[in-house]
Amino acid sequence: QVQLVESGGGLVQPGDSLRLSCAASGRFFGNNAMAWFRQAPGKEREFVTSINWRASDSDYANSVKGRFTISRDNARNTLYLQMNNLKPEDTAVYYCAGSVRYGTTERQPDRYDYWGQGTQVTVSS
Repeated sequence: QVQLVESGGGLVQPGDSLRLSCAASGRFFGNNAMAWFRQAPGKEREFVTSINWRASDSDYANSVKGRFTISRDNARNTLYLQMNNLKPEDTAVYYCAGSVRYGTTERQPDRYDYWGQGTQVTVSS
């Protein structure tokens, strides 16, 4: 059984940084595309960033480009999201997702088969 468990969320001030982690268990991770999505209150879940299985390609939403960095450690079955210069509009529950069917970067939620439970990120002064 595959499980994705996020950690690292919290309450920070504008301009601060946070690093999210997503640990994968089960026979899954090394050959699979991974991604981060987020959902703010009253809004739909939105794509943040994705990374291919080899970590040679990544994709970012325009709203986070230049501030967020996705990475993965296939030996540790762990996905990361480094978030710098956080803004109040980054406040959301952040979810990691993994795809069984795709190894390339994907933006559509329906291309991902496994989801974590989410971790709250709140940016407020």
